[in-house]
Amino acid sequence: MDQHEIEELKESIEEIRLYRKVIAWLAVAIFIGFGVYQIVDHYGLGAHVMDWIHLLFRWAHVILGISWIGASFYFIFLENSLNRTENLRDELAGNLWAIHGGGFYYVEKYKIAPGELPKKLHWFKYEAYFTWLTGIILLMLVYYFNAKSFMVDPSVAKISSATAILIGSGTLIGGWFLYDFLCSTPLIHKKKSFALVGGTIIIFIAYFLSHFLSGRAAFIHVGALIGTIMAGNVFFVIIPSQKAMVKAAKQGKPLDPNLGKFAGLRSLHNNYMTLPVIFVMISNHFPTTYGNAFNWAVLGGLTLASVAVRHYINMHEKGQHAVWMIPFATVALIALVIVTAPVKSTRTSSAPVSFTEVMPIFQSRCQSCHSAHPTDDVQKIAPGGVMFDTPEQIQKMAQRILVRAVQTKTMPQANKTGITEEERALIGDWINQGANIAALESTR
Repeated sequence: MDQHEIEELKESIEEIRLYRKVIAWLAVAIFIGFGVYQIVDHYGLGAHVMDWIHLLFRWAHVILGISWIGASFYFIFLENSLNRTENLRDELAGNLWAIHGGGFYYVEKYKIAPGELPKKLHWFKYEAYFTWLTGIILLMLVYYFNAKSFMVDPSVAKISSATAILIGSGTLIGGWFLYDFLCSTPLIHKKKSFALVGGTIIIFIAYFLSHFLSGRAAFIHVGALIGTIMAGNVFFVIIPSQKAMVKAAKQGKPLDPNLGKFAGLRSLHNNYMTLPVIFVMISNHFPTTYGNAFNWAVLGGLTLASVAVRHYINMHEKGQHAVWMIPFATVALIALVIVTAPVKSTRTSSAPVSFTEVMPIFQSRCQSCHSAHPTDDVQKIAPGGVMFDTPEQIQKMAQRILVRAVQTKTMPQANKTGITEEERALIGDWINQGANIAALESTR
C-alpha cells in the first residue's frame, strides 16, 4: 500500500467516524429529548416545549437551506460567468475576477485537476446533508406524528394515518429511484426533453398525492421529494464523483472527464429545483394554492414559472438573453392569481345573519384549537396565536376566516370537527354582511 492509498484510507476512516459521531449524538439527543419532553409534559409544559422544538428545527433547516442554495447559486454563477477565451493557461477551463465586501477575488477553474492538489480542499456537502436531515425531522414532527390532523382529509380520501404515512414516505423513496433511473438513460443528455419528462412526472406525483392526502400534506411531500432528489444527487453522485477525481489526481492517474461532467449536470438539476422547493416549503402559509380544487395544477404552474425565472437568470449570467422567460413567468403567475380567485357566492338569500347564529359554529367547530385553552388532542396552543374566545377576536379575523373556512375550506384542519357546508355558507353570509357582532335578533 503506497502513501496515497494510506492517506485515502485515513480520510475514509475519518469520514466514517464523523458520520458515526453525528448519528450517535443524534440518537442520544433524541433519547434525552424524549425523556425531557415526558417530564415537562407531566407538568403541563409539553406544548410549550414542543413549540420550541419545532422552532429550533425550522430555524436550523432555514439556515442550512440558505447555505446550501447559496452555494448552488454561486457555483452555477461561476460556471456561467467564467472567462473561457482570454489569456488562459492550457490547464484552465476558465477564470473570473470579482469584487465583494470591499475586496478583490480571483477564481480559476481547471479543466480536470491541478498538477498537484493543495493540502486543504474545501468540500461543499454538509449543508446539503443537514438541510435534508432537519427537513425530514420536521416532516416527521409536523406531519407523521400528527398524521390524523395534517395528512388525512376525509373529504379527499378516507384512509388511515398509517396509509397516509406510507403513501407520503413511499413517494420520497420511489421518486428518487425513478429520477435516478431517468438519469441513467440517454435522456439525460437531452436537456429539454429531460426537463419536460421530469416536470411531467412531478406534476403527475402532485396529482396522485392530491387525491389521497390533504392539500397541505400533498404539497409538502412534493417539496420533500424535490429536496430528497437534490440531497441524493449530492450524496450518491456529486460527492462520489469528486472523490474519484481527487483519488486519481493524488495517485497521478488519468482523470475521467465524464465524472466531472456528470456531477456538474446533477448540480445543474439541483440549481433548477431550488426555486420550486422554496415555494413548496412556504406554501403552507397560502391556502389559496394548496386549498384549491386543482391544487396539483396550481403547483405545476408555480413550478414552471419558477423554473423559467431560474433559467432566465442562468442564461443572463452566460451573456445570453432568454427574454421570453420573464414574460412567460409573469403571465403564468397572473393566470394563477385569476384561476385561484374565490368563486362569488351564488346564494340568493338576502336575510340578515346575526352573530348569535354563527357564534355556536365557532364554539363547536373552531374553539377546540383556536382558544386560550384548546381542548384538541394535538393543538395545545392556539395556532398562530389566533383565538376565537370573544366576539371581538372573531370579528378581527373575519376576512381570514372567510378565506380559510369558507373559500378554500382548509379550516378546520382536515375538517377534524366536521363543519358542514351549510355552516360554512352561514359564516360567509355573516362576514359578507359586515361581520356585525351585535347580538341582534335573527330574522332568518
